[in-house]
Parts: sequence; C-alpha cells; structure tokens
Amino acid sequence: MTKRIVVTGIGATTPLGGTAQETWQNLLAGASGARTLEYEWVARHQLPVTFAASAAVPSADVLERVETKRLDPSSQFALIAGRAAWQDAGAPEVEPERLAVDWATGIGGVWTLLDAYDTLRERGPRRVLPMTVPMLMPNGPAAAIGMDLGARAGIRTVVSACASSTESIVNAYEHLQLGYADVILAGGSEAAINPLPVASFAAMQALSRRNDEPATASRPYDVSRDGFVLGEGAAALVLETYEHAVARGARIYAEVLGGAVTSDAYHITAPDPEGSAAARAMRQAVERSGRDLGDVRHVNAHATSTPVGDIAEYNALRRVFGEGLDDIVVTATKASTGHLLGGAGAIEAMFTVLALAERTVPPTINLTEQDPEIQLDVATTTRPLPEGDVLAISNSFGFGGHNAVAAFASV
Repeated sequence: MTKRIVVTGIGATTPLGGTAQETWQNLLAGASGARTLEYEWVARHQLPVTFAASAAVPSADVLERVETKRLDPSSQFALIAGRAAWQDAGAPEVEPERLAVDWATGIGGVWTLLDAYDTLRERGPRRVLPMTVPMLMPNGPAAAIGMDLGARAGIRTVVSACASSTESIVNAYEHLQLGYADVILAGGSEAAINPLPVASFAAMQALSRRNDEPATASRPYDVSRDGFVLGEGAAALVLETYEHAVARGARIYAEVLGGAVTSDAYHITAPDPEGSAAARAMRQAVERSGRDLGDVRHVNAHATSTPVGDIAEYNALRRVFGEGLDDIVVTATKASTGHLLGGAGAIEAMFTVLALAERTVPPTINLTEQDPEIQLDVATTTRPLPEGDVLAISNSFGFGGHNAVAAFASV
C-alpha cells in the first residue's frame, strides 16, 4: 500500500535571506541575491567574473564559533537550514532509529580542500589540520545534521551535480515508502564561491559576464542570457508519513507525490538537446504519483540562464506536455537566487512547496525579451494558483547527464 508523504517543515539560508520565510518574501518581491564579490582574491586572481549570489547572512552570525571552525561552509549552511526546518516542523518526537537524513551536495568541501592544500604547500604537512578530511568529505553536511538531530535510521548523501538535492528528496520519499523511517530531513547545500570553481566555470563559458550589473545577470529564457550566476546556501525539508504527521498534529505544507531520476548518457556537461531523458523523468514523476499529465499546473524549472540549457529543458517540457504546456505556469527562480549547484533542487523544491501552500507562483525576474524559441507561459510577476487539488513539479538537471524531478501536490 502506498503511503502518503507530506512536508511539515522547511528551513533555508540563501542569497535572498537567512531564513526560509525571508527568502520567500524577497523572492515574491522580485529581489536578486546576486552581488559584487568584495573578497581580495577576486582581484588577486584576476577572475573574469567578479560577482555571485553569496549567502545573505554569514554562517558566523548564526552558528557557534566552534561549529564554524570544525565545519566546512557547505556543512555550516546545511546545519543552519536543517535546524531551522526541524524547528519549523515542531521538533517532532521520534525514535532515533526512525529518523533519517537524505542530504546532497554537488561539490562538497571545496573551501576546506583548497585551503588545506595551500597550507601543505606553503607551511608543510605538520600544519594541516587533523579535521581536514572530515570537513572536506561530501557526506560532511549530512553527517553534521544527522549527529545534531541524533538520526540513526540512516544518513545518506547524494552527489549528482546540480540534480543532487532533488534526487535526495526523491530518495527520502522512497525511503519513507519502504518503511526505513517515519521522519526524514532532506535537502542540499553548496558553498563553492571560491576562486577555483569560479575560474573553472568561467573557463567553460558557463557563467554570466555581466560584472557591471550582477542583479540582472541571471535571466532565464531571455534572448540576452549569457550564463548562470553561481550561488551558495542550503535548504531543508522535513518529510514524514501522513499518519505520523496527523498523529502529532503537525502543520502540513504540501504532499510529496514522489519523483523520478534518469540519465542522458550524452555528454559530461552539455544536456541532450532533444531532452528525451529529462522528459522521461518528468513523465515518470507524474505517472508514478498516480496523476495525469493534465493535472500539472505549475513547474519550477531548472532554467539556469544558459543559452543551451534553457532550450533543452523547454524541448523536454514540450515533449512531455505537448500543447498542454501552454496551460502550465512556469517560473525560473534562479533568476533571483543564482544557481546553488547541489543545493539548487532543495531550494526550488521549497519554493514549489510554498507556492502550493500559498497558492502563489513566484516571479521570474530579468525576463525582458523572451526567447521566441521558448514558448512558455513564464510568470514575470506573482501569479495565483487555482483552488482545489493542484499538482506541481520541480526539475533539476546536472553535469554528467543527471535528471531528477520531484512532484508535489496541494493539501
């Protein structure tokens, strides 16, 4: 028998705000989290891109000093978002053996790794910190949350580039269906605004070069889009069985209907231009939920603002929904948040959940002239969702040809 799985808590720290609600309100207001980077290393390395969507609230303003010293920034963001989601869910009373964590990151502890290498090269091996490996490992964020909550039903980490945290949410749904836990904290984090990733993404022509106008640089679907804006932060969702949530009188934001994961096997960085595997993920996510494609009323698109990626996703959407796509309102929230890589899917899942809970689709900013090859109904201002049962999906696609789609419904 299929169990009902619901979202009862959300938490975040993002370029738009230090909390989920602050992030959501700034998103609805059409704010941008992109800003010029003030770090000295930008000029020292002569980086061709001098802006990013950095976290609005430094982790040091929230965490204890010992936590910031012992955790990579990716784990710091995770701990902040995870704790906030847990409190938002009412800190459920659950046996540790029935509580799990499904977390994700695309890159992991890049700051720790590169700082430690500099220390090794400049000062020798005796000065490398003993905590370097635990801090840099990709499962560090999941472990930090799991130990903080005392989760003993499993602490799992997904690393599938920019599809990572959507995949972690799909995994959490499946793990709850299989009875591995009663409550799972799922999400993702990223902290890669570092000279090396910036230089690498710039070298592959993936980043926007609008150094003089960072707030308008991320412009999905616009004819003048020229690349994504690198972002950082984390978002977390508390998932639990409907029976468990009702028994403890929890507030329910939305229902998780499941999802799907597929792969292109096409190219390490470029999406399949036909979008066949991405389309299959969307179709499977809806079909596995027991709903019809015609029930979908909202899509939070992956839409990174790259010339190739936005077209590929549109092709996939059109392949799945056909003419019915014209009746679906689409939003591309990376226009406001930038691209959080492995954390992107989690923040966009959170936005999808809040859109359903508040019956409000957030806007896509910076879309001044829509690409004529992308025939979508894109919300450029807040748009209402209809009353009654509403189905929405959130898409994430990553380097390596990873495709992950999560489906949600209003309650």
